[in-house]
Amino acid sequence: MWRGNPRGQGKRSMQVRAVTGVTRPRYRAVRRLLLAVVRWMFIVIGALTAASVLFSYLYHVNAKIYDPSMFAIGVGGLFSMACGILLMLLSRNSRLRMELRRAKMRCEELADSTWELKEAEARATSLLEAQGDLIARRDKDGRLTYTNDAYCALAGQPREALIGTAFVLQSGQRGRSTIEPDGTRLYDEKIMTGSAPRWLAWRETVVWEEQAEAAEVQSVGRDITERIEAEQALAEARDAAEAANRAKSRFLAVVSHEIRTPLNGILGMADLLADTPLTPEQANYVKATKTSGAALLSLIEDILDFSKIEAGKLELDVQPFNLAALVEDVVELLGPRAQAKQLEIAADVDERLPQRVAGDPTRLRQVLLNLAGNAIKFTDSGGVGIVVEAGPAPDCIVFEVRDTGIGITPEQQSRIFREFEQGDGGSTRRFGGTGLGLAISRRIVERMNGSITVDSAHGQGSIFRVDVPLPAASDAGAADRDPPPRLDDLAVLLVSPTAVAASLMARRLARWGANVTQAGPDEVGDLLARRRFGALLADHGVAAEMLDIFAQADVPRRIVLITPGERHRLAALKQAGFNGYLVKPVRAASLRAQLASGSELPVAAEAGNASQPSAPRRPLTVLVAEDNEINALLTRALLTRLGHRPTVVASGTAALDAWNAACDGGKPHDLVLMDLHMPGLDGIEAARRIRAVEAERGEPRTPIVALTANAFAEDREACLAAGMDGFLVKPLDRDKLGAVLATISGQAAEAA
Repeated sequence: MWRGNPRGQGKRSMQVRAVTGVTRPRYRAVRRLLLAVVRWMFIVIGALTAASVLFSYLYHVNAKIYDPSMFAIGVGGLFSMACGILLMLLSRNSRLRMELRRAKMRCEELADSTWELKEAEARATSLLEAQGDLIARRDKDGRLTYTNDAYCALAGQPREALIGTAFVLQSGQRGRSTIEPDGTRLYDEKIMTGSAPRWLAWRETVVWEEQAEAAEVQSVGRDITERIEAEQALAEARDAAEAANRAKSRFLAVVSHEIRTPLNGILGMADLLADTPLTPEQANYVKATKTSGAALLSLIEDILDFSKIEAGKLELDVQPFNLAALVEDVVELLGPRAQAKQLEIAADVDERLPQRVAGDPTRLRQVLLNLAGNAIKFTDSGGVGIVVEAGPAPDCIVFEVRDTGIGITPEQQSRIFREFEQGDGGSTRRFGGTGLGLAISRRIVERMNGSITVDSAHGQGSIFRVDVPLPAASDAGAADRDPPPRLDDLAVLLVSPTAVAASLMARRLARWGANVTQAGPDEVGDLLARRRFGALLADHGVAAEMLDIFAQADVPRRIVLITPGERHRLAALKQAGFNGYLVKPVRAASLRAQLASGSELPVAAEAGNASQPSAPRRPLTVLVAEDNEINALLTRALLTRLGHRPTVVASGTAALDAWNAACDGGKPHDLVLMDLHMPGLDGIEAARRIRAVEAERGEPRTPIVALTANAFAEDREACLAAGMDGFLVKPLDRDKLGAVLATISGQAAEAA
């Protein structure tokens, strides 16, 4: 650890330099010159004096003459010479002392530099030792040349025992290494220690000395044990969550199958019972049974859809479809539910939009059914309207579902799109449901890269707005578009007790060029008396109450708007002067046709709602593989009522045997309805074996349609992969079954 400079060497050296450096360099040179001159003068004088004395002495010795003065002069000369020599020695000693001072000063400077280097080394060493990372250097032979305290602590040996050895930490597992552009190698390694294994993230870098042969490899290891453990825990949690999702999906599939199987019997038997002679009380009971069964079926569908979304299995099937037809189908499908509550329901699709767009029609229909179904559910009077217009962005289409219902408060709006939430929450709520419809719709719209919002106020109705990108389909051409009619300022009087459906119809007629006037029952008489109209569109309820007024009006085109259950009143309306009718909810094509043509009302009233199934083009022999007795009985009854000849078996093995027997007898079945889940041989394996036998014998392909309570997409794909031709979901729908049988019957008749 760095502890500063307690000796004060740097300060002392500066003092020495200050003392020795007071004499200027020029003065010192002059001084040295003078000293040299004086020194040499003394030496020269002394030498000359000594020489003269010596010559005088020798002369006097030879002449045997003693001269004391000469002796004194000689001694003085010798003294002068000695003084000169002494002065020379003193000068040399002074020079040596000066050099000694300079040497000491240099030593002090070197000592200061050495101390500073030691301080820098101490700081660097303390910095390395303070790091929690492991640091080690190895020479070209793999011997350790340096290790820090963290490395020694993990190795369990002192530094003196490690330096110069080829010691390596015990490795338990090494991850994949990567090389960075600068040559640094990165890898993770599991180190086995005495207490618990540790994970290190190593960075190995080559450190070059001045001589290339002396290169060393520096390894820096960072302890990432906590990160690895967190990643492993996260991976285990993810695997557990995925396993839980798979288990939930399997559970929901099993539960939906088990619920749909008896529900199929309940709804199917209720349909069969409704076709029998019943008292009014019994008919009400059957209707209540069907309503409850339909509610349960809707609940199951919501839960299954939500489970698919939660499991990340919501996939979009983008394909071209007719936009206006889809919206009008939704309105027509919900029409009976709205009319049962005495509500109006209508749609207005801007004909300037592309007729065919690219998107997922099934999911879009589901969103509109959820929103419009909720609007009907929470509306007691007035009606529901669906408006489709162009959005602000290119290829963006806006769907607005408007209602005159109870409305939604701001606090409720903040949570109605959450799962299992309803605006009318609490134990005293009036409306049932799971609270999943809007949550599912939001997920679907977001998956389609759109958005869904709500604008509402308590007691003032609601507007749900869906913005979805739906580009024009590649197969949509200008020639395929039905041109809107040109009404050329046709004066149209639109009479309706409510403004929901009438306002949407007025919007459409105005775009077609008509001059539309909306009126209530109280205003009709005055308007007809004051103005002349080219067309009259009146709701049946108003028309029935004001037959006299309408009969006296001078309007060439009179059209009445009726519900399907009011068709038996068309004869009376014709006698009152009406010469056309439209069934609510009104389709744009029907409105266009009525205003453009002069078709008359039918003379005879149509029969009631109950309809008997028409005889098929050719009766089919149908093999039914169904292990549930109730469903088998239902399927047999439906096929018999539709005019076909069913054969029922209770397992896949029995179905395979019956199919083989029929083929061997020369009377193969025209159709196989195959349940998927049966004891022994299931429906998918039975279908595979039938296809294999057909391929082996070269026999014609028998149509096989899956009949199952499973509604997942993977079940449909599994059926098609096994060689099946279709897929019917329980509860078995009579119309869908009839459509399949009609297709097969038509193909069989053409083949015959």
